[in-house]
Amino acid sequence: MEQRIDISENLQKDIAIAISECEHDKVFVLVDETTEKTCWPLINRFLSLRNAQLIVIGSTDVHKNLETLSLVWKSLGEGGATRHSCLINLGGGMVTDLGGFAAATFKRGIDFINIPTTLLAMVDASVGGKTGINFNGLKNEIGAFREAHCVILNTTFLKTLDADNIRSGYAEMLKHGLISTERMWAELVSFPLAELPNPQYLSQLQRMVADSVKVKEHVVNVDPRENGIRKALNFGHTFGHAFESWALKHNPILHGYAVAFGMVCELYLSAIKTNFPSDKMRQTVAFIKENYGTLNITCDDYEELIELMTHDKKNKAGVINFTLLGGIGDVKINQTATEEEMKEALDFLREG
Repeated sequence: MEQRIDISENLQKDIAIAISECEHDKVFVLVDETTEKTCWPLINRFLSLRNAQLIVIGSTDVHKNLETLSLVWKSLGEGGATRHSCLINLGGGMVTDLGGFAAATFKRGIDFINIPTTLLAMVDASVGGKTGINFNGLKNEIGAFREAHCVILNTTFLKTLDADNIRSGYAEMLKHGLISTERMWAELVSFPLAELPNPQYLSQLQRMVADSVKVKEHVVNVDPRENGIRKALNFGHTFGHAFESWALKHNPILHGYAVAFGMVCELYLSAIKTNFPSDKMRQTVAFIKENYGTLNITCDDYEELIELMTHDKKNKAGVINFTLLGGIGDVKINQTATEEEMKEALDFLREG
């Protein structure tokens, strides 16, 4: 089933329509402790949600685990959920990933609706049908492909975010620009990101979010199971996931920051291996350094980071697999790099 993406101007109406289209003898809403306080009050008076049962889980990625998943299954069961019930995931990527997986597996699958409340979830996690949890110290190690019935995008929720979380989501938008068109990339690297969440820029951002989602939607529709061109969406993520896993043990960083640092490394590899233009690499890297700062790694961390990259799900036969770029919109999937080249890319990230 191809999921519907609603760029919503009227949350009350769009949520009611989405629920009416799903089987829903009972409606459940999954939130974390943050979205329970900041986002649930924006919609909890809607008539379509008057009998909804709330399920609250811990905030942040440290709770994206088997224990939390089990709690959601248990809450659904104790709340009388059947295979004809509907789960609404109201939150960031952790909530939509874990909630989607809970819905995909409870009673062998119930309908679910994603209402992403962070910029990252709007342009990335809630769209594309990937669901899952972290397991055994690895990101998204257990999961399933399962599309939400509908994804409702409304930038009202962005007013609840701090600047770091807006930057985190924006990194995925920047990635979408790099794998898409020069026009989109140019707008993204010249946007006054430091001004958000200033309301005067939110309408421009809503349009940019819609453009960004269209890029992901197009790629996912062409290759829903990541057999080929969907790997374009992994640009920045081979290094990025390693940075994220490494940081979990040291000083956790937001997903988008990890991806931003990953893009710096993979732009470097693209410049030396697939002829990505050095001027555009420098412009993009300058934008990332200005808005995301630097990652506190040293040479002593290189071996651990490369070891973490060997666990990436895109790898085959133990060979680390990269998505690189020959230019903006010119995606080169299934690329490899030597250990020396990977260490050079990490040097470039540290020294720029």
